[in-house]
Amino acid sequence: MFFGYYEHNLDDRNRLMIPSKIRDELKPGEVIYAVKGFDGCLAIYSEAGFENLMKEVELLSNMDKEARTYLRILLSSVTPLNLDKLGRISLPVLLTEKHHIKKSVVVLGINDHFEIWDKELYEAYQKEHEAKFEDVADMLVKRNGEL
Repeated sequence: MFFGYYEHNLDDRNRLMIPSKIRDELKPGEVIYAVKGFDGCLAIYSEAGFENLMKEVELLSNMDKEARTYLRILLSSVTPLNLDKLGRISLPVLLTEKHHIKKSVVVLGINDHFEIWDKELYEAYQKEHEAKFEDVADMLVKRNGEL
């Protein structure tokens, strides 16, 4: 399980040191998968997490227009990444440009995956949504019965 908030910087070669608490949840030498996340982030899944995501994706019907759109965008964004011996991943320029990731980033642990955000973009997202936290929790309880 991934959780926590971490601030890091990309080095000159677009490498990111994965925070140790997140890295500890990954297997040494494991391939991890970057996919287009929601709200402007890059979502990163372990091999097991990616397999679970693909099981959920397989339930979507190609006969449904919205499902096709989602599948095309999600699956075309999949980028396998290797964790090096020092616990870093290299982010291809295409990913950093698409997700507006500059030097300063925020890494968020989000249960079954972790997210990489450009720090400025995440701060703007957090500023906009932080005040809604309790209202969203209330809405989720009403919708799902409990949180």
